[in-house]
Amino acid sequence: MNLDLKGKNALVCGSSKGIGKAAAFELAKLGANVTLVSRSADKMVAITQQMARTAGQQHDFLAADFTNTKDLKRKIRGLTALKPIHILVNNTGGPPSGPITEAEEEAFLQAYTTHLICNHLLAKAVIPGMRREQYGRIINVISTSVKAPLPGLGVSNTVRGAVANWAKTMANELGPDHITVNNILPGATNTDRLQEIIDKKSATTGKSKLEIIAGMQSSIPLGRFAEPEEIGAAIAFLATPAAAYITGVALAVDGGRLKNM
Repeated sequence: MNLDLKGKNALVCGSSKGIGKAAAFELAKLGANVTLVSRSADKMVAITQQMARTAGQQHDFLAADFTNTKDLKRKIRGLTALKPIHILVNNTGGPPSGPITEAEEEAFLQAYTTHLICNHLLAKAVIPGMRREQYGRIINVISTSVKAPLPGLGVSNTVRGAVANWAKTMANELGPDHITVNNILPGATNTDRLQEIIDKKSATTGKSKLEIIAGMQSSIPLGRFAEPEEIGAAIAFLATPAAAYITGVALAVDGGRLKNM
């Protein structure tokens, strides 16, 4: 099985923590040169120093705020002028939780911008280089909510579904260029985002955090939350030559929680 990413350049969004950080480490282990993307330059400096390096392997970072699309577009154009990007990992923190009936219009617009619009402008920026290099992997980290909406995540459910359909359309159009586009659907994963959800459920229901955790884990056949590294490993595999014939899929990495296929 060819899992070698030596000589490949990866751009990993939301990589200062959680799933994005884990994906960056897994890609580096397979030999990729990784560019981290996040708002936190200090964190990314430390992370690039910790990442695996073999001969000739280089890692760097791009400090960017996804609420400022003009600045993001300028910075990504500058990056792609210096080197081709072979692997794009679109990963952005989820919108605030809450019932959809209580969501304000601005929440949808903000989530649409930071998820779908930013994914799109990044993809458009890297696709020409992927075509020239004859190697391209676009991997979007979204949510199992695209198959079964999650209670209390109204805005997220809506926007994640839009991203999934955007990705499937992109996969169909880019297939002739041998560029694959796939979605990773993480289940409950030990990240800051999950802790925020647990805290909010505890506050609104009056149940203890341990009760909330036990209830959530009882719906997962494997009986536990995922670790970010487990999601990162799935992302890294889809980036490799071994996954060249996988495109347009939505891969659930959720411990079996989804009840549908």
